[in-house]
Amino acid sequence: MAPYFGLTGTKLHAAIWAESCVSIAIFGYATASAGGVLNIPSFRKQFPLIDVTDAPENEKHRVSLIQGFALYTLLGVFGALACTFLGDRLGRRLTIFIAAGIVVIGALLMATSYSFAQFVVARIVLGLGVGGIVATVPVWQSELSRAESRGSHVSSFGIFCGTGLSLALWISFGMSFTSGSVSWRFPLCFSGALAIIVMCFIFKLPESPRWLKLRDRHDEARQVLERLHPGDPDIVEKEIEDIELALRISVDHVSLLSMFSMGPQRLFHRVMLACVVQIMLQFTGVNAIAFYTPTIYASQLHFPAVEAGALAAASQACLILGGIMCAFTVDRFGRRPLMMFSAAAMSICFVCVTALTSQPNNQAASKAAVFFLFLYYVVYTVGYIGIPFLYASEVAPVQLRAAVCGLSTAISWLFNFLVCQLCRILISPSLTLYSIVYTVLNATFVPIVYFFYPETAGRSLEEIDAIFTGSKSIFDTVKVANKMPKMHLTDVGYERKAEEAERVDDTKDA
Repeated sequence: MAPYFGLTGTKLHAAIWAESCVSIAIFGYATASAGGVLNIPSFRKQFPLIDVTDAPENEKHRVSLIQGFALYTLLGVFGALACTFLGDRLGRRLTIFIAAGIVVIGALLMATSYSFAQFVVARIVLGLGVGGIVATVPVWQSELSRAESRGSHVSSFGIFCGTGLSLALWISFGMSFTSGSVSWRFPLCFSGALAIIVMCFIFKLPESPRWLKLRDRHDEARQVLERLHPGDPDIVEKEIEDIELALRISVDHVSLLSMFSMGPQRLFHRVMLACVVQIMLQFTGVNAIAFYTPTIYASQLHFPAVEAGALAAASQACLILGGIMCAFTVDRFGRRPLMMFSAAAMSICFVCVTALTSQPNNQAASKAAVFFLFLYYVVYTVGYIGIPFLYASEVAPVQLRAAVCGLSTAISWLFNFLVCQLCRILISPSLTLYSIVYTVLNATFVPIVYFFYPETAGRSLEEIDAIFTGSKSIFDTVKVANKMPKMHLTDVGYERKAEEAERVDDTKDA
């Protein structure tokens, strides 16, 4: 049988895109699935330790904090960090396969839980697997995508993360009308089915040619590029030359510790950009809303339980709409404009939610608040659900791409956990206070992106290396990117950069 189902060119890119999207749907589903079953009576009966609804008034705050820990695990951090060590050792495909296998185990443990301890362990295992998937899939996809379409491919993250979130809440909502423990066990095990799909197809698709070149598997790398660019040997040769030049600039046998030093490639600068944009993602407030959407509509906006569940499930469709908008605009308008627009629009949405929720027991105001929460999902997805993962994979140098993406994703998971705990404190007394905090935070992201984040749209991954090699500080990178014409790395200017970097390395060795 021909490799990759006999697919080449655009069809092969589409298959890679589809596999990536199912993988990311696991992340969306796992994020929302446990929150979606919180209000199911049989779930609350099975796990009274995290039942806020029926807890005594003086115990609600403590139970809320326990609930936050049980439903969001720190092991996502370690799953992402594992990719720092495994991504370049095992390859992108095998790392994704292992992470998906761990998700299957976590889903089965969670669906068969009869004690709170087992449920927590299951969430820990699930977080480990999902963390690995989220850290590795954007790297694999970006290294296989064309420069002109890489943004739309990787930023489709939003479409399928939204699909996973929506699927989780709709399944939970539908199963809430059934009786017995199946009403929550089935929704919790479904992420395992998605992971099995990923495991079945990942080795039927190509490995990253950049990773293959990194491991000196040159013939395989060429074969992959020939399948991705059939009938166009010039593009294949250009890709190979670009990758080899980028590897020449990179330090041979580079260690993980080099991420925390500058050097001619400004590695630490790039690591910080990748990590900070992930922190910004978490401080948009989206994970707190996604995790506790049914609780917000029922407890804070005072909708009946059935209406609250339906609204929570329907709201996730807005992520799909925002993801589609992002996919069609991220390569046309660039990463920077979308991130700045999204941050400003989210801040405005929170201002409106703050004003509307300050009017207690006003049903009209509650309905208007629902509109702005829905709109918030759309504008958030346009700039922040996929672009931070895309951006981290773009700014990272080839020899440290898996490590940088693993570290930045681990930072994202860590701040996700911290935000989750914080929102349990803020949501209980007042959604208004929560909205004020995130209004201010989102507003600060606009100048941060404007002054410090260079545009990467339409450039090859190796050409992005040249932007940082040509920068002298964190303050001139945006200017360098704006002035640098788009070109192949085999142009004289980039070769000169490579030679300069080699001379610097030789001087250090001497």
